Amino acid sequence: MKLDFKTLFKIGFAVFLVYLCINYWNNVSVALIGAAAPIIIGLVIAYLVNIIMSSYEKHYFPKSQKKFVKVTRRPFCMIGAFLTVIAVIALVVVIVVPQLVSCVQVVIEKLPAATNVVIEKLNNVEFISKEFLDSLSKINWQEVTDKITGIATSGVGKVVDVVVKSVGMVFSTVVTVFLSIIFAVYILLSKEKLKRQASKVLKHYAKPNWYAKIVYFFKTLNESFRRYIVGQCTEAVILGVLCTVGMYILRIPYAAMIGALIAFTALIPIAGAFIGAGIGAFMILTENPVKALIFIIYILILQQLEGNIIYPKVVGTSIGLPAIWVLAAVTVGGGMFGIVGMLIFVPITAAIWKIVKDDINKHEQSEPA
Repeated sequence: MKLDFKTLFKIGFAVFLVYLCINYWNNVSVALIGAAAPIIIGLVIAYLVNIIMSSYEKHYFPKSQKKFVKVTRRPFCMIGAFLTVIAVIALVVVIVVPQLVSCVQVVIEKLPAATNVVIEKLNNVEFISKEFLDSLSKINWQEVTDKITGIATSGVGKVVDVVVKSVGMVFSTVVTVFLSIIFAVYILLSKEKLKRQASKVLKHYAKPNWYAKIVYFFKTLNESFRRYIVGQCTEAVILGVLCTVGMYILRIPYAAMIGALIAFTALIPIAGAFIGAGIGAFMILTENPVKALIFIIYILILQQLEGNIIYPKVVGTSIGLPAIWVLAAVTVGGGMFGIVGMLIFVPITAAIWKIVKDDINKHEQSEPA
């Protein structure tokens, strides 16, 4: 390669850009993500709503050739999909939040008396020292509870004060959400056109071999995400319904609320249902400790049913990923990106698993016997 001034300038400029990216990556990435947030959120909303919208379109007079039906199919189904998502979120919030607030109030009211009962029970346990029990009994638990409540109340006041002073931030969030929904609506209304445009650009700049590989990769990734989301939501609904029905039969309090909570937390693979069950058991404990024990036993039985029958049939089969890799994906994703990582790493791992498996099978078939 001839090292003329033009080539040296390109190399120097490239090195300078790499230096800037390394030293100012945090600021640049935050700025880029902030600027592109409406587009990114809009893409996520459009993808999730499209799953419901596509299902509605298949049932919206599918055999009709009337012009009115063809023109209104996409807008009507899109509006129905958005309303479905809003209704589900509103239902969970209306059922869960009031009961959760009520439970916290009950805990605050009953904590001092419950603590005294526990200390009395511990007096009958021989291996616990009397000095420790005396120190516990000398604590004014009502005063401790009042202090905790006061701290929480003052904390809420500070939060409210910060919220009032952050009107600009709230306005920015509202604008971002509004723009995201606008992007999502545009993407949903013209998804076929956008797909053709992306395919045309990719064909122009990529070689035929690479074009086929890229299309195959995104097609596999889309199938994995779609099957995972549908399967996980179906499994969560089944688990929530079974939990609610069983709690009503066993006369356990907070049946509807805990069922909705477990259905919502079950969207998190593996650990989600246990999180919901833990919160539910705590809430029932404030009402009736015996019922809380019955609930825990029932949830353990339900978890066995879910883990051995429901999940493998509904989710495991749909994504085609072995259980060990599901656990690995949840662990790595949760460690890196929290709950969001748990949700997205499972379908990503399933897509990679399928691509690698298909490539190995193709290579083995092409080898001479």
